[in-house]
Amino acid sequence: MLGFKPMTLATAALFAVALFSFEVAAQPRHAGDPEHGLDLAKRWCASCHVVSADQTQANADVPPFATIAKIPDFSADRLAQFLLNPHPKMPELPLSRAAADDLTAYILSLNK
Repeated sequence: MLGFKPMTLATAALFAVALFSFEVAAQPRHAGDPEHGLDLAKRWCASCHVVSADQTQANADVPPFATIAKIPDFSADRLAQFLLNPHPKMPELPLSRAAADDLTAYILSLNK
């Protein structure tokens, strides 16, 4: 026996999260395509968020994309990370880093 102790489930989970975070951070960024971001937003986000000026209906409990774009400390990197990592209030989305960058580019375009 080599003297290694078996990992607890919690330790293994923390290791997996750290590894995933490193992998996401290590992926190269591309500039983001706001037009593709709008297409993605209409497909995946419009059932809850107002994603464009021509949208007439959304969930009143979630901020419109234009409001998110105006947050004073808005960070494209932080938003992309938020979209890529599971979080409780939103459904898990099958986004690639490129798709997250496209959504972020679209949201940034709303603050111009």
